[in-house]
Amino acid sequence: MFLAFLLMYPLYMIGVLGAGDVKLFILIGSFREAGEFIVVLAGAFVIGAGFSIVKLVAERNGRERFRYFFSYLADIVRTGHWKIYGENLRQDYHTYRKNKIHFAVPILLSTVCRIGGIF
Repeated sequence: MFLAFLLMYPLYMIGVLGAGDVKLFILIGSFREAGEFIVVLAGAFVIGAGFSIVKLVAERNGRERFRYFFSYLADIVRTGHWKIYGENLRQDYHTYRKNKIHFAVPILLSTVCRIGGIF
């Protein structure tokens, strides 16, 4: 449980994960051994990446999203300070929400696959 918190809290602080996602990982970490939790965590991020790729292709905004991501990384390197990812998009709520996936679904699928023995 503590491992889940330590790994997920920094991602929450920069806006990569929501509080609900962190709580789900902590819940899973409380019922699974550390090794199994790491497998579920890795699986969730791989499944989430697949969902994200599908969303980028469907919405045809991959170039725009990658440009924003690399601009975000360059800003962090230039200033030396972390900032919340997507913070400047919050003024346009539609664009802000359009660029998100519901990460609870990949977490669920990864947990089910681990329990079912798929990975």
